[in-house]
Amino acid sequence: MATYGYVGLLIAFMAAAVSVASLLIGRIALKLRKNDLSETLYWAGGVATVLTCVALTFCCALLVFCFLTENYTIEYVLMEHSDATGPLGVLFDVSGLWAGREGSLLFWAWLISVYNTIIAVRTLRKSDSMDSMAIMVSQVIALIFIATGLFSESGAVFEATGSPYMENGKLTMMASVVGMSPLLEHWAQAVHPPTLFIGYAGLTIPFAYAMAAIIENDASEKWVNRASGYTMFSWLFLGIGIGLGAIWAYVVLGWGGYWGWDPVENASLFSWMIALALVHCFTVYRQRGGFKRWAIMCATLAFAFVIVGTFITRSGIVQSVHAFAEDPVSLAMFGTLIVASVAVGVIGVVLRWKTFESNDDIESMMSKNAAYYFNNVIMVIFTFVLCYLTVSSALPEFLPFGGQSLGPGTYNAIARPLGIVYCLIIAVCPLLAWGFTDREKFVKQIKVPAILAVVLFVALAVYWALVLLPSYNQIIDAGGTAADSLMSEGPSWYYNGLALVGFAVASLLFFTTLMMIVRNAQQHAKATGKNAVAAFFHLFKVNPSRYGGFVAHFAMSIILIGLIGSSMYITEVSKYVPWDETTNVADPIDVEGYELNLTDSQVYTKDNDSTYVYEVTFDVTEDGKAIGSVTPSVSLDAYTQQTKLNASIVHKPYEDLFVVYRGVSDEGDLAVDVRINRLIIFVWVGFGLLMLGTFISTLGYLVKRKKGTAADPEKAEADADEKPAEA
Repeated sequence: MATYGYVGLLIAFMAAAVSVASLLIGRIALKLRKNDLSETLYWAGGVATVLTCVALTFCCALLVFCFLTENYTIEYVLMEHSDATGPLGVLFDVSGLWAGREGSLLFWAWLISVYNTIIAVRTLRKSDSMDSMAIMVSQVIALIFIATGLFSESGAVFEATGSPYMENGKLTMMASVVGMSPLLEHWAQAVHPPTLFIGYAGLTIPFAYAMAAIIENDASEKWVNRASGYTMFSWLFLGIGIGLGAIWAYVVLGWGGYWGWDPVENASLFSWMIALALVHCFTVYRQRGGFKRWAIMCATLAFAFVIVGTFITRSGIVQSVHAFAEDPVSLAMFGTLIVASVAVGVIGVVLRWKTFESNDDIESMMSKNAAYYFNNVIMVIFTFVLCYLTVSSALPEFLPFGGQSLGPGTYNAIARPLGIVYCLIIAVCPLLAWGFTDREKFVKQIKVPAILAVVLFVALAVYWALVLLPSYNQIIDAGGTAADSLMSEGPSWYYNGLALVGFAVASLLFFTTLMMIVRNAQQHAKATGKNAVAAFFHLFKVNPSRYGGFVAHFAMSIILIGLIGSSMYITEVSKYVPWDETTNVADPIDVEGYELNLTDSQVYTKDNDSTYVYEVTFDVTEDGKAIGSVTPSVSLDAYTQQTKLNASIVHKPYEDLFVVYRGVSDEGDLAVDVRINRLIIFVWVGFGLLMLGTFISTLGYLVKRKKGTAADPEKAEADADEKPAEA
């Protein structure tokens, strides 16, 4: 099996090298006006690109086959296999493909080759120099990934196992204790990496098209139209991946939260935020012919920060529960890719400075131009700051924060006010005009949503005064590390004031976005003669990219409300509960109106008796009324001695009661953590709507690209919206 795998990798490497050479020489031939030769070479490069994908598909399928059939003759399969049984056992077996460093790099290379093949199939039907150059750039990147698996020891995914079996055909004792970490055996974690990798690999394409536009010296909308669908698709899957990671962290890691500003968590945000800036750059590029240099550099940075994130995850320069072990090959490979991609982008923009010149002047701060500009500035600057803080522990001590591992408070101090400002920008942006906004029209448009926003804000402020503020004060009055942590994030007036400002901005964003959707539906109903409901749904068919964006903005208002409640006003209590093992009686646990009473404790085995589960059950009441029960547990792998905390949650419309059991102390007490996560449902619902809106927008770009329409309905609608404003 190992030999077959290496042969597949070798074929993929040779095909990728041939495709790069053919496409490069084809471009030179085109420059020399040898059009027939150029077209032949472009065709050959496309065929070689498809062959690369076929060979990598074989390699991935071979690994999956070995995982499913428990063929441990490949060392990687032995090290990353799962012993889990049941309905999810097959999912965990397949997820072994991307569970480790070597397999994930192969999977990543395969995804890049799939994207390249999609473009190549089009060029095989009709030769296009820009498409061919984009394939060439992307194939160079795929070639580097393939070379890592083929020539480096740490990336050798098809390394043969020495002797994993005994004479009776069973695994040796040494081989039987290795395998997938129990922490990874969760449905969200199994799906989380491939969704991220789909996004990471996809962001290679806008970078490739940006470089193709540089090579072709073509500043038209062509490269933007080619890259937009891939960008939206990648951004969608990055978002899904981040969300799935948050779900996994919430229910598996046992600390009760979904985001802790862990270095690897931060790394996934880098490319997501730059890709968001790139999406808005493309909008201005198409609608106004602006932000041309911005677009080239954002496409470059989106790809570069994909590699930065991977560099952080795999190089070992920072410590994280998510990170791989230190690897000098990854350090050199990804470090070189980062420098090379940024250098190529900067040099390309400098060389084509005149070609990509555009009028990006801001005539008024009250304009769409200014809103889009500050959108980009916030995303780009925050990404660089977040990256710097993430790697600060690896930096020299003479630099700011050098040598320090920063806690969540530092990130929150920057992210919270900046996030509120960002949401304010997207709240008012749809009401602004290009160039200059008529103040009277703006006031007229914002009046109704502002009044409705006041009503929603009052409701949120009442909830804050009755629930959130008392919880905050109780933590401060109790003292200890929790109080110190809160006070380190600012004085009470600032901390609570920021929360109220956030609620106000969320309320405004909620209703300005809702108003834009309703207003457009009314106008569409009047123009088409449809009823309001039919017109509303028809809008998403007419221009899904525009109205999918509205849904995404609407989702952001809901997420902001959830983030304020679930990250700023948390009640957390850790207790050692006296317990009589003989009678199975324990003291009740009281936390802010909730009471937990022990009803059962048991120990059982699963996964072929290789995992011991220590489980307790509590009945839960709120103000004396029964609301359910929780069954938190601790799993212990008998072979590896790895433990896994299995939290149990009571979900309510306005908060979660999150309970973790950590086992029995030396004194015989039950170690239990209880956490109240307020408004967290808004985070999950908002995330779902954000992904829905992004999906609708992505579908719009892909359908428009498939139809090959030259007209841009989004641009036409935007121009139509401008006429009354300019008048």
